[in-house]
Amino acid sequence: MAAEIDDNIRSIFQDKTGVYWFGTNAAGVYRYDPKQAIGKRLIQFTEKDGLANNQVQSIQEDNAGNIWFGTGGFGVSRYEPGRAVGQTFTTFTTEKSAQLSSNSAEEWKSDPNDLWFYAGGGVYRYDGNKLAYLPFPKPDFDSKYSPNPPDRLSRYAVYSILKDKKGCLWFGTQATGVCRFDPKPTAGKTFTWFTEKGLAGPAVLGLFEDKNGHIWFGNNGAGLFRYDGQSLTNFTEEKGLGNKEFRASGKSNPGSLARIYAINEDNKGVLWIGTVDAGVWRYDGNNLTNYTKNVGLTDNAVNTVYKDQKGELWFGTDGNGVCKFNGFSFTKFVDKQ
Repeated sequence: MAAEIDDNIRSIFQDKTGVYWFGTNAAGVYRYDPKQAIGKRLIQFTEKDGLANNQVQSIQEDNAGNIWFGTGGFGVSRYEPGRAVGQTFTTFTTEKSAQLSSNSAEEWKSDPNDLWFYAGGGVYRYDGNKLAYLPFPKPDFDSKYSPNPPDRLSRYAVYSILKDKKGCLWFGTQATGVCRFDPKPTAGKTFTWFTEKGLAGPAVLGLFEDKNGHIWFGNNGAGLFRYDGQSLTNFTEEKGLGNKEFRASGKSNPGSLARIYAINEDNKGVLWIGTVDAGVWRYDGNNLTNYTKNVGLTDNAVNTVYKDQKGELWFGTDGNGVCKFNGFSFTKFVDKQ
C-alpha cells in the first residue's frame, strides 16, 4: 500500500545523508528515507514526539547532522538522529527552556555555521551553543517602534530568511518590507530597509539570490521584486501581472503574479516562482510561463519550491501534497511501497 504525506506542505529539505523532510501546515514533519526497506521509508513526527508545534515552516541542518525546525508560534526544535527514541527532540523556545538568550545587542553578528529562524519581532540566531532572540534595532522611519516579544506577532515579524553569497542576511517581514543585515559593512549601514514600490504592506514570504547575485523578494499581494545591488524593481508591475483587487478586497486572480510564497532556481538558472493562487511561474530571463493544474501541477497553491541534491524540483502545495517536475511534466509524489 502506498504511504501518503499530508496534503498541506509548508517546507521541504534534503539532508546530507539524502533523507527528505516534509514540513506540514498542521501534521508535523515527515522523514522520508528512500534507502530504507519497504514500510520503513516514511516516518511522521508531531508534538507528541517533542516537536514545538505541528506547523513546520522551515527546515535546516547543522554541521553535526542535526535537523532544525522553525515552527508555528515561532518555535524552534532540534532533532538529533543518534539519540534514543523520546529524546531526539529538543525545543529551545518555551518558557521552560534555559537555552534562550536575550542579549540581543551583543548577538547581532553572523558566523558561517550559525542558523537563523523566524520570530515575532525579529529573528532567532543559533551560534552552535545557544539560541538568541534578536529584535530589530529601531528603524529611522518608525518613531513609535519598540521591541516586540519573540512569540508575539508584529509588523516586524520575520517570515523568510536568506543568507547571500557576500554574507549579508535578508529578512522578509510581516508588514515592513525587507531588512538587510550586513555584519561587516565596508560602506553604508549595518541595517538597510527596503519598503518602497509596494514592498511594505503585505508579508514578504519568499527571498532568493539568483546566479547573477540579484536578490528577489516574493510579496503576498504586491508581487515579485528584484534588487540588482543598486535599485529595486517591481517585476510584477513591470510585466503587467499585478492584482490591485487583492490589495483592496482580498480577491485573488488566477492569472496574476501578485501573491508569491516561494522562489527558487533550477540548474539552468531558470527561476521558478510559487504563488498561492496562480500555480508556478517559470522565468528564463526573457519569457514568463505559467504552470497550473491545467498542465499537471497538483494544486494552484504552492507554498514552497525546493531543489534537491540532484537538481530536481519539488513543489509543496497547500492542498494536494508534494509534486515533482522532471524537466517535462509534473507528477504527484507518492512513496510506492
